[in-house]
Amino acid sequence: MRQEFKRVPGEDAAAEVTLAFDDNRHASLVFGHYDQNLAKLERRLGVIANANGNHVTIKGPALACERARLVLENLYARVELGQPVGLGDVDGAIEEGALQGTLFPKEDEAGRAVFEQIGTRRRGMVRARNMAQDLYLRAMKRHELVFAEGPAGTGKTWLAVGFAVLLLEQGAVERLILSRPALEAGERLGFLPGDMRDKVDPYLRPIYDALADFMDARMLERGMQIGMIEVAPLAFMRGRTLSNACVLLDEAQNATPMQMKMFLTRLGEGSHMIVTGDPSQTDLPPGQKSGLSEAIELLSGLEGIGHVVFKEGDVVRHDLVRRIVGAYEAAARPAKGEGRRA
Repeated sequence: MRQEFKRVPGEDAAAEVTLAFDDNRHASLVFGHYDQNLAKLERRLGVIANANGNHVTIKGPALACERARLVLENLYARVELGQPVGLGDVDGAIEEGALQGTLFPKEDEAGRAVFEQIGTRRRGMVRARNMAQDLYLRAMKRHELVFAEGPAGTGKTWLAVGFAVLLLEQGAVERLILSRPALEAGERLGFLPGDMRDKVDPYLRPIYDALADFMDARMLERGMQIGMIEVAPLAFMRGRTLSNACVLLDEAQNATPMQMKMFLTRLGEGSHMIVTGDPSQTDLPPGQKSGLSEAIELLSGLEGIGHVVFKEGDVVRHDLVRRIVGAYEAAARPAKGEGRRA
């Protein structure tokens, strides 16, 4: 890969960078369908990027051009390893490039700062897309109990399921237990037909979807048949001791304080526990305190417990989701301020 860097005459703050990638096919994957990845780069970094074959020219402020260069080189390295590159990966590479300025970042063999990653047989390597996800993966690897709170679309559940599958494949745990409170999200669904699994499946569908992303369908079905993988409502956890297992409680903001205490005390020897949720989206009755909020207040400072907070800017699902979350949070701030003044 060749590169040229020059400042535009008469414009001290402006620069122009030209990159020439060795493989045209790989370069086209980096640029994206109809150059959509370059368009995303332009919007996020405030530069102009023009592609021609395996060449791309970047114009804009010198610092932004340098960041764009690092992002494109990072994405090209991923493509060379056979990893896909989508719009979310562009966002992740931009955040990863910002890590270069931090003290003592983790580096790859080429000396580039990189985020933490996990890998499963079906999905391959999955790398954190921002600092919050990086801290989340590191916390799950370091602590036996991790709390993750934040808005929808930040990857809390998806990464937790991926880490759980990794532990199972490595033999670090013998089974996975994935749970959610079976609570309607503002609707009244009535009496659902079928057996117990048919009744609770609608509440647990997001966990099944995440499992299908990280595990082969046949292995997933076999694991559920022999009890190696268990997906169950929170109420089914009572009275159990969960040893040598990775236990995930999703949508934990809908657990009551008593349910949360019951769940946390199920932790047995050789087990890992991950609790995720968004305290701002509780479906509990008015006046009922969330068990997630109480547990974080009581336990987040204890040794051996990790706590990661995701913000609006950490949303990786879609740009529009990020803006939606931001609009709701902005609307909630004045209301909170009025409550304090009252």
